[in-house]
Amino acid sequence: MVASKKKRFNDTIKAESKDLDFYYADGTQALKKVNLAVYENKITALIGPSGCGKSTFLRSFNRMHDLYPGNRYDGQIILYPDNTNILAKKVDPIEVRMRISMVFQKPNPFPKSIYENVAYGLRVRGERNKHTLDDKVEEALKGASLWEEVKDRLYDLAFNLSGGQQQRLCIARALATEPEIMLFDEPTSALDPIATVNIEELMSELKEKLSILIVTHNMQQAARISDYTAYMYLGELVEHDLTDQIFTNPSKKETEDYITGKFG
Repeated sequence: MVASKKKRFNDTIKAESKDLDFYYADGTQALKKVNLAVYENKITALIGPSGCGKSTFLRSFNRMHDLYPGNRYDGQIILYPDNTNILAKKVDPIEVRMRISMVFQKPNPFPKSIYENVAYGLRVRGERNKHTLDDKVEEALKGASLWEEVKDRLYDLAFNLSGGQQQRLCIARALATEPEIMLFDEPTSALDPIATVNIEELMSELKEKLSILIVTHNMQQAARISDYTAYMYLGELVEHDLTDQIFTNPSKKETEDYITGKFG
């Protein structure tokens, strides 16, 4: 499937899964031979009913499953242009998470200041220069459209921010290490409509700098913001195409049934 996409679409592939299987520690197989390309400077949305493997697939991209003993990957996730299989045992998961950062469903700022939240990943990388940290923190907060709102209270606790601001802070924290791909796991499901619009507009701006893979249960959101959409069911990739195509003329009946509300 991925090979056909290379021929069909002109966009450059930034990363792709190849025959990706995933097994939880209890032996449950959550992903089955998933082949999916993530395109450079594009937003790819993952849709499908709850429990279909969307978040499991997303978390494979930055090795989050490594945090729990007994989980197992088969297959590959190749990151371009250096052709690195990020699932290889010799590859450091911490470095993977710097290159492929993640924003979760609910805002999860650390119990630290706004400044220290953003600087966290840089400090993990060993950055100690105060001038460099200051510049990177400001740049990341501007990238998350939060700088003007917090520049005079950088040393306030992050918990003092509103929910929407906390989510943008988490995006700034993810941006600080200059990732190549950002993963969003239902990033607006806990936010009000105004904060949701702000996050969606921000993602549309961010794709100018990096590639985005987002899990969403909100099909209107997928239709609004994504360039590509993939429909998953029971751990398998059913269909992956341009978003306009998926929502107006899907090639698989299963996709059409889900999109139109006949299933799921």
